[in-house]
Amino acid sequence: MTRPPPPGWYPDPAGGPAARWWDGQGWTEHLQQAPVQQAVSGPSLYDQPVLVVSQRTKLVELTNEYAVYDGQGQQVGAVVQVGQSTVRKAVRLLSSLDQFLTHHLEVRDARGPVLVLTRPAKLVRSRVVVQRPDGTTLGEIVQANVFGRIRFDLVVGDQVVGSIQAENWIAWDFAVLDAAGTEVARVTKKWEGLARTMFTTADRYVVLVHYRLPEPLASMVIASALTVDTALKQDERGLN
Repeated sequence: MTRPPPPGWYPDPAGGPAARWWDGQGWTEHLQQAPVQQAVSGPSLYDQPVLVVSQRTKLVELTNEYAVYDGQGQQVGAVVQVGQSTVRKAVRLLSSLDQFLTHHLEVRDARGPVLVLTRPAKLVRSRVVVQRPDGTTLGEIVQANVFGRIRFDLVVGDQVVGSIQAENWIAWDFAVLDAAGTEVARVTKKWEGLARTMFTTADRYVVLVHYRLPEPLASMVIASALTVDTALKQDERGLN
């Protein structure tokens, strides 16, 4: 006859994540939660003076996905479109209507999602809501004009704390300014480092952050710079 195991913590026979106490004769009601794993450590997007944004190459582009590298070519994050249903993917495959629908994006680094961005459905002007992963709203990126050089205001509460201004859309030159009009970052393809020949199409661009910014401006600048193509850029056929 097989003897029962000695008293101790064992995997819960009910299939739960916690361990259950076996008293030597039977299972008790005492549970021991699994130890919490330590957060993944790694480089933060907020600490990088140079961010290289590169669209993932796909045969058919049904979901926007960008890899984000530091100035030495190490991947430090990603921008990923989330919440795409099968119907939405079919719409994107068969038509150009997807540009007018609501888009959800996550900005991620080694810690996981750091920003969640929602671009509501649009007709003329784009607007992007910037939130923390816990749902806390930081602000909005609001398209300020339709004609001429496009400008997006970075709005927190009722105040404009900065802007992103297209100096030359075709050449991919965008100045990111604070509320005083001082340039704090730049989105460009004119960078002298890390295999400059990489930056020959709009699928790759560089974000130069001039210095560490206070919150919430830092998050608003990161959000606007990393999503200038996926969430902000005008439709290539001239439709906005």
